[in-house]
Amino acid sequence: MYAVVEIAGQQFKVQKDQKIFVHRLNVEEGKKVDFDKVLLLENGGKVTLGAPAIKGAKVSAKVEKHVKGDKVIVFRKKRRKGYKKKNGHRQSFTSLTISDIKVGGGKASAEKVEKAPAKKAAPKAAAKAPAKKAAPKKKAAPKKED
Repeated sequence: MYAVVEIAGQQFKVQKDQKIFVHRLNVEEGKKVDFDKVLLLENGGKVTLGAPAIKGAKVSAKVEKHVKGDKVIVFRKKRRKGYKKKNGHRQSFTSLTISDIKVGGGKASAEKVEKAPAKKAAPKAAAKAPAKKAAPKKKAAPKKED
């Protein structure tokens, strides 16, 4: 079973007991956090799509620790001008461990996962505007004979 969930503006494919790094969240270490913007669920071959999110679905995770990523060096130079600028950056991340994927408030099971109801399209005939009638074509003027 896996789910596609949106965390901090990014989409992640997650499974139970998986560790992921997301952009830093404002949550203390060791606390539990729930994400309710579940976009897709897969359970035993049955796929449930949300429009845009699945109602009642939830992904629970535990915040392990806050870490910093690798340093990225930004170096700018213009040759023969004496211009050099060196800058660095380290992104802050939060390490999460996915503890549970729930559907409709309870644990997901094969019986509970169903497809989201599809939107019905409006009848095409009713949606079209009535067509305008074409103006009759004018006949060419008769030619004069000399």
